[in-house]
Amino acid sequence: LVNPVVSHLVRAIPIQDSSFASIECMGAGSYYERVKISEPDEFDIMFAIPVTRLELHESDDTGAYYYVTLKRNPQKCWLKFLDEDGKLSAFKMLQTLRDIIKREVKNIKTADVTVKRKKAGSPAITLLIKSAPAEISVDIILALEVKQSWPPSTENGLKVEQWMARKRRQQFRLESFYLVAKQNKKEKVLKGDTWRLSFSHIEKDMLKDHGNSKSCCEADRPKCCRKECLKLLKHLLEQLKTQHPKQLEKFCSYHAKTAFFHSCVLWPNDRDWNFGDLDHCFQRYLGYFLDCLQKSHLPHFFIPQYNLLSLADRAGSRFLSRRINYELNNGFPIFQE
Repeated sequence: LVNPVVSHLVRAIPIQDSSFASIECMGAGSYYERVKISEPDEFDIMFAIPVTRLELHESDDTGAYYYVTLKRNPQKCWLKFLDEDGKLSAFKMLQTLRDIIKREVKNIKTADVTVKRKKAGSPAITLLIKSAPAEISVDIILALEVKQSWPPSTENGLKVEQWMARKRRQQFRLESFYLVAKQNKKEKVLKGDTWRLSFSHIEKDMLKDHGNSKSCCEADRPKCCRKECLKLLKHLLEQLKTQHPKQLEKFCSYHAKTAFFHSCVLWPNDRDWNFGDLDHCFQRYLGYFLDCLQKSHLPHFFIPQYNLLSLADRAGSRFLSRRINYELNNGFPIFQE
């Protein structure tokens, strides 16, 4: 159901607006990382536009959000996306793409598709595909694929040398990085001009080729429990969010994934994650996550200065910590529900 809808849009969007002529589609998120833990009813798809010769200016001290200017003479079709200071406006680009998609879904004959109402601050254009008995949601995320050196804020991130080898880290850092159209809420005046760094393509590769040895989890080779541990914490977080939506609204599976990558660095060897030791490995990984909640400090895996646990929301971290400890001390009753 999803693939024909996405293919239709990728063909149609460039015809509607030449600014998106080189748009490419890339699967991101848990379904494509093969760590989805429930029904395949949510999909994240990046609509990326390859760009070169960008100038980036940090919009705050996180090292994650940037203002973008186009070097030299930008194509005429991009001029409409510039603000009065000549910055490339994520808001304007996203709004144009959203308008095109809203018009174009009416021409899709393979499925009943609607565009969900815009959610404030969300970088996604959400499609709803009717599929009895439920509904499938597809988040389309506008991104720029940047083919130049990674920003300085990433210099001390991606510490995978002990886990995946120094050469692997060098290979990753030679790849493009992405900027997604995401508003920085710390901006003094909220114009929607900011872009946020994204490394979802590298995260997907790390989850796919996750072993310390090249043969980890290959056919007829010892299996590790890394992905199972990640699925368990994602599931735990999802269930707790369902029970306490208001208190835990700021938490998402990306917190679990980031803690997972840090855990893989702390315990880099395949023997640290023997499949038969799932219970022990999960509790150790959970212990690391609880420690992060206690300190309200979980560094972004690629941008170490960027703390994903806001000090302003310590109450939320403490609440989640209490709920997880209750589950841990009572044999995880939430998994039996």
